[in-house]
Formats: sequence, structure tokens, C-alpha cells
Amino acid sequence: MDSALKQLSAEHQLLAETVRAFANEVIAPVAALHDQEQTFPYEIVKGMAEMGLFALPFPEEIGGMGGDYLSLCLAIEELARIDQSVAITLDAAVGLGAMPIYRMGTEEQKEKYLKPLISGQSLGAFGLTEPDSGSDASGLRTTARLENNEWVIDGAKAFITNSGTSITSLVIVACVTGVKNDGSKEISTIIVPNGTPGFTVGPPYSKVGWHASDTHPLSFNNVRVPASNLLGERGRGYANFLQSLDEGRIAIAALSVGAAQGCLDESLKYAKERKAFGKPIGQHQSIAFKIAEMQARTHIARLAYYHAVALMDSGKDFKAQASIAKLVGSEAAMDNARQATQIFGGYGFMNEYSVARHYRDSKILEIGEGTSEVQKILIARDLGLRAE
Repeated sequence: MDSALKQLSAEHQLLAETVRAFANEVIAPVAALHDQEQTFPYEIVKGMAEMGLFALPFPEEIGGMGGDYLSLCLAIEELARIDQSVAITLDAAVGLGAMPIYRMGTEEQKEKYLKPLISGQSLGAFGLTEPDSGSDASGLRTTARLENNEWVIDGAKAFITNSGTSITSLVIVACVTGVKNDGSKEISTIIVPNGTPGFTVGPPYSKVGWHASDTHPLSFNNVRVPASNLLGERGRGYANFLQSLDEGRIAIAALSVGAAQGCLDESLKYAKERKAFGKPIGQHQSIAFKIAEMQARTHIARLAYYHAVALMDSGKDFKAQASIAKLVGSEAAMDNARQATQIFGGYGFMNEYSVARHYRDSKILEIGEGTSEVQKILIARDLGLRAE
């Protein structure tokens, strides 16, 4: 157990240990197969639902577990040690699918949509990224207009997680709903239930990594939903999804730390077993120093996300710390995956070894939820610097 985890409450430690056992006993035996066959792990998702992981950060009065955001991050970290695809499934389902409805939804929307999401019976997705709009989220082109008390949506989304599973119930769609007085786009978020006419889920992407994570393009052609499906205040969509991104960066940082820890764990084990020149390779300074660097990166990245989530859970400003945690964590995951592959040598290049999967999976961590370049811009701005 990392020394940082030992400083947490007994409740948080128990949660981490419980999810770690689930990851080792349930996910690890099937992770390689799901990766190879690129299949969504429904049986694992069912197990996570039964454990209450999808309900972790929600209050008990609405069916949640009454935990905090740190609880969710600890669960994501432990899952990511074994399988990043499973970890991002939980991350996106809670942070992007359920949390916006909890934060901004009407009582009717919560009753209709939120309870199945919290229970894990269904998954929600968040449609923000578009084919021509990635880091510049203000460049949205998907539109929604009011007509006969219905929103009529037209446009396309790209790289949307959890959008095409058999248990996906809805997508929250960021749309341009008008023009503000200053000439800028009025952006709002609208709930589109799965199966709505005109809403099409495209074929799954052929991805470098995250093979067991569900990711699709979406298209909207004259999609009509009730006006009451507006989520939150009209015109507040941009501010609302920026909040979701800030929180999501902490979760991705936690996922990154889990990936970095997974590479460290496997490398340490291998270095004690594998022999070269008459002794375990871990006794060679070149390997020992690599593993020491991996430990340092993982520890620092974990402290960074602990700090960010502590600020968030206490109601303090955490934007800059979330960007720092995401930047440091994603780089730690990628660097550790690279080092682990080197330590394993030829075996590290074989897909049957988990370090090879981490090597393929980890690159997206430097891209999703805001690229590393975007994080540096945000950190620089917090320091009073203009970095355009």
C-alpha cells in the first residue's frame, strides 16, 4: 500500500482495498480477453453496480452511497491498475452521465433518468466533442431550436464514451441554441434518450487502446425531444460542461495514477523474478533506478490528485490543481508504461502482458479531458500569464 493511502480515513482505505480485491479477482482474469476481442465487459459492469460503485458520490436519500468525490477517484484508481477500459467506463458513467443530471436536473428529470444511472442499471453519456471541435469546445456546431414545444437537434458528435452499449439510456448533448447579445454562441445541454428517432449511434471506433471501452460517433438528424429535456438553465451549457471537465480532470488523474501504479506493480514483480547475468534484473542498477523513478512519479501524481480532490470536496477553488493533477498524472502513466515495457523487454511487446495493454491505453490520458497543452495553458493563466 502506498504511504499516501495510509494517511486517508479508515473508510477510504477499506473502499480502496475492496475495489482492489474486485479488480484482482474479477477483472484481471478476463481483461486480456475483452481487450483482444474488443468486447464491452457487461459482467464486470454488473458487478460494479452490485458493489454500489456507480452510486458512490451521490447522497443516500436519492439512492446513492453517501460518499465524496475522493471515494469515486479511489475506486477509479484501483480499477485502472488492472484495466483502464473498466475504469473509464465508471468515470464517464458517473462524472459525465449521472452527475450533470444530479447537479442541474429538475426533480422530474432526476426521477426519470437519474435513479437507473446511479444504480448502474443503465449508462449515460455526454456528447460534447465534435468532428471539428476538440480542445476548442466553444466551436460547437450541433444546433437545437425550439419548435412546437420541442427541441429539434441537428449535428454530430465524436469519440463519445458509453454511448452505444445495450444498457445506454441517454446522451446529454451540448448544442448551440441561439446567439447571445454579444454575438457569441448560446450553448445549452439537452437530454436525448436512446432510441429517439433521428438519433443514430455510429459503428464503434477502431482504437489504439481502451479496447473494452465503448466509444462511438453520434449523429442527430431532426431529432425531436420535449422542451422539458433541457438540462439546466438555457444558455448556461458552456459553464456547466466546463465544471464537468474540471471535475473530470481529477478523475482522469486518478485513473492515470492507477495505470502508473499497475505498471509499477508488474515491473517490480518481474524484476524480482526475471534473471539476467546470474541474478534478478532488479539487482542491476539500470533496472532498479527505472523502478525507483516509476515509484516517485506515481507517488507525486497521487498526491497531486489527492490535493485537487480535497479542495473540491471542501468547496474551494480547484481548477488549477485539477489541471496540474491531470497533467502530472497522465505523464506519469505514459512514462511508467514506457519504462515498464522496456523492463519487460521483448515480453513487454507481447499483448498477453498487461504492460503492453497499459502502453497502448495510456496515450489517450494525455489527450482526453483536455490535452496536456490545454492543461499548461490553464496552469499558466492561473499564474497570471497569457499563454495562447
